[in-house]
Amino acid sequence: MSVAGPVDPGEMGGGGISACPACVAAPSAARIAAEAAAHRDARLILSLPQAHCAVCISTVEHAMMAVPGVKSARVNLTLKRVSVEAESQVTAADLVQAAAGVGYEAHELDPGLLSATETDRQGRDLLMRLGVAFFSMMNVMLLSVAVWSGAEGVTRDLFHWISASIALPTVVFSGQPFFKSAWRSLRAGRLGMDVPISLALILASSISLFETWASGHHAYFDAAVMLTFFLLLGRYLDHRTRAVARSAAEELAALEVPRAVVLRDGQEVTVSISDVIVGELVRVRPGGRMPVDGVIVDGTSEIDRSVLTGESLPVYGGPGGVVSAGEVNLTGPLTLRVTAAGKDSSLHRMADLVAVAESARTKYTSLAERAAAWYSPLVHLLSFSAFGFWMWKTGGDLRYAVNISAAVLIITCPCALGLAVPAVVTSASGRLFRKGLLIKDGTALERLAEVDVVVFDKTGTLTMGAPQPTNLADHPGPAVEVALALAGASSHPLAMALAEAARAAGIKPARVEDIREVPGYGIEGQWKGQRVRLGRAGWCGGQALDVTATYLCTGDGKPRAFTFADRLRPGAEQAVADLRRQGMAVRLISGDVEGAVRDLAGRLGIDDWVAGALPAEKAALVAELTGQGHRVLMVGDGLNDTAALAAAHVSISPASALDAARVASDIVLLGQDMAVIGDAVRISRQSTRRIRENFGISALYNVVAVPLALVGMATPLAAALAMSLSSITVSLNALRLK
Repeated sequence: MSVAGPVDPGEMGGGGISACPACVAAPSAARIAAEAAAHRDARLILSLPQAHCAVCISTVEHAMMAVPGVKSARVNLTLKRVSVEAESQVTAADLVQAAAGVGYEAHELDPGLLSATETDRQGRDLLMRLGVAFFSMMNVMLLSVAVWSGAEGVTRDLFHWISASIALPTVVFSGQPFFKSAWRSLRAGRLGMDVPISLALILASSISLFETWASGHHAYFDAAVMLTFFLLLGRYLDHRTRAVARSAAEELAALEVPRAVVLRDGQEVTVSISDVIVGELVRVRPGGRMPVDGVIVDGTSEIDRSVLTGESLPVYGGPGGVVSAGEVNLTGPLTLRVTAAGKDSSLHRMADLVAVAESARTKYTSLAERAAAWYSPLVHLLSFSAFGFWMWKTGGDLRYAVNISAAVLIITCPCALGLAVPAVVTSASGRLFRKGLLIKDGTALERLAEVDVVVFDKTGTLTMGAPQPTNLADHPGPAVEVALALAGASSHPLAMALAEAARAAGIKPARVEDIREVPGYGIEGQWKGQRVRLGRAGWCGGQALDVTATYLCTGDGKPRAFTFADRLRPGAEQAVADLRRQGMAVRLISGDVEGAVRDLAGRLGIDDWVAGALPAEKAALVAELTGQGHRVLMVGDGLNDTAALAAAHVSISPASALDAARVASDIVLLGQDMAVIGDAVRISRQSTRRIRENFGISALYNVVAVPLALVGMATPLAAALAMSLSSITVSLNALRLK
């Protein structure tokens, strides 16, 4: 039962229990000729936005396995998805119903539109190579201690050969990320940061092998392996802090309904969305997501269009009404005439907006990358100049010249420069994580420090999306008792909030009989022999107010309005005040109705606000501010915010946001308290200072160490130790953030 009734601006709409924003499930597949084909496996993927712990994994997997025909079910908690292998007769609707049965919202994703790689293979590969390098480094260092302690002759040579047997395979195996990257750079005709790193590794290993073959006193296998380990450590830290999940555009595209139920020759036929033709009739059942853009030709219902507009409450949908792909049909069956489908739909166009914004953002160049643009060529120039000078100075002593050239390459190896950013980001990320913020992008903190304008979404971001009655005490007891009786039989968000508040006030429901739903309008019943209604203002014979409200008529005068306000998210007021104290302009933009947005802006003291904004308008506002030279922080949670989130200089979304919004954002707010957003800006500015200090440390180190290497006062081993010391210094400076 629901409070039926659409929401015009300021009105309560009827919202039935939405099973979830689920895709329209196709009916049973047509019979096929071959018996074996009927049992072939199909792979279904569902999003589980509410999954958050190990109990969720086991609960959902057991529920899926209980569905007849399901062969396996695996939940990926990181991606909040469940992947199901099942026989072909199992539909997404069966799985959605099974998830709902154990209390989890689920909706189908299209496997063909998701990234094929769902695992962090690169991270595991780096970690494996890092482990090998660490094991080898410790063993080679133990052998080197014996040489440093005075081993001579055959004993020294034996230790050198054992070190070679450990170090050379390690450098070849663990150094592959640098060698491959350097080779790609050289093939592209440029000198990346991995070119001097690779040369240093090759020279250190080659010189050490030559010295061992010639029974020399010094071999630098320990330097080569130590260099490999520290470089891999920096690369792994960088990978962990920069790793971002799948593309937001892919996630949006995956929310498109892959199939639609089309009416052809009076029969319902399930076809692929790519086969739907403009002008055809499509049937959408309650609880289903609109597969196409279209016009309603039959049926009345309520439409949840928060996906595209951000409206916090359902709206009325009847004949002649326009709907868009991605919106959810809540209470009644609808028949649509298709106006756009597939790549031409609203949802797909939104995905294109996000993809364009993401492509623009990837052009951002971090401080470390800008420094590398001049650093790498300078390193090579110094090394080759040193080689040429000492070849001339020593009359052609190749061994001595190569030693100095290698020492210059090693001592100028950009390990400290490479750690300058990720070491700080890792330290700052840990601090922010303890405050409830997850940094997803390695350059996010750097960009956050540059922000001067903050744009907030309303529903689900500054507010909890949960309405609260504001004038319950203004109504007489009998009216509230009748309202409670009607609202208690509904799952509409306003009705549930009204019933909860009335019960909390100790009010008992009146005896209302014959309660029934009127789709698209509200709920009615018999009380003391007269008809009573709760729902739309017009249906109850009154005029709608310019605020969120539901209306009660009991036959004794004009309808009574129960008004509502959205509940503020904890820390919202503090966050707005803190951001202003730090010199930032704060703006509010929402797809919600004007009255609700105006009231919230007044409560938070935000003077600059926009209501009724569509997704493209939100993205356009961010683009306009960017064009004026501002650096924008966008904070939002819905699919309608994803284009703006991706287009902003930096973006934050709550953990309660839909998957696509979280993927599009750079930072995720794990808890409900928004006060930490002000802390994030403050810490980001501290982080930028630490990054610049690290660059300064790296530059000072090179100013002191490079001349020593150039004049031959540093062996490759001493160069490796000095390089390691600079890396440790940079890391310790980064830890000051904690």
